[in-house]
Amino acid sequence: MWFVLALLSSVFAAATSILAKVGIENVSSNLATAIRTVVVVIMAWGMVFITGTQGGIGEISKKSWIFLILSGLATGASWMCYYKALQLGDASKVVPVDKFSIVITILFAVIFLHEQLNIKSIIGVLFITAGTFFMIL
Repeated sequence: MWFVLALLSSVFAAATSILAKVGIENVSSNLATAIRTVVVVIMAWGMVFITGTQGGIGEISKKSWIFLILSGLATGASWMCYYKALQLGDASKVVPVDKFSIVITILFAVIFLHEQLNIKSIIGVLFITAGTFFMIL
C-alpha cells in the first residue's frame, strides 16, 4: 500500500508543479504560496475531522511538537523558494532540481538517522544526481 500512496503522491506533486506554474503568472510568489498553504491547511484539518483523529492532539509529546513545528518551517521555506524558482524558471528545469531533495534526504537519513545504504542505493543516488544535472543543462 505504501507504494501506491507514494506513487499517488508523485502524481499529485507533478500536477502541483504544472498547476502552480500556470497559477503564479502575474502573481507574487509569496502570495501564491500563502494561498496554496491556506488550501492545504483546510484540506489537512478536514481530513483530521473526517477521520475523527482530532482527539489525539493532547497525546502529542513535546519532542513531537518541536519536530513537527520545525518540519512545518522547513516546508514553508521550501515552498517559498520553490514558488519563486518556478516563477523565474522553466518547470522542466525547476522541478528536477527540487526533486534533488531525494538525494539530500537520503544523505540526511544516513547522517542524522543512521540509516544504512547498500551498493544498489549508492548507485541509485549517483544516477539520480547525474540525471538531475543532465536535465537542467
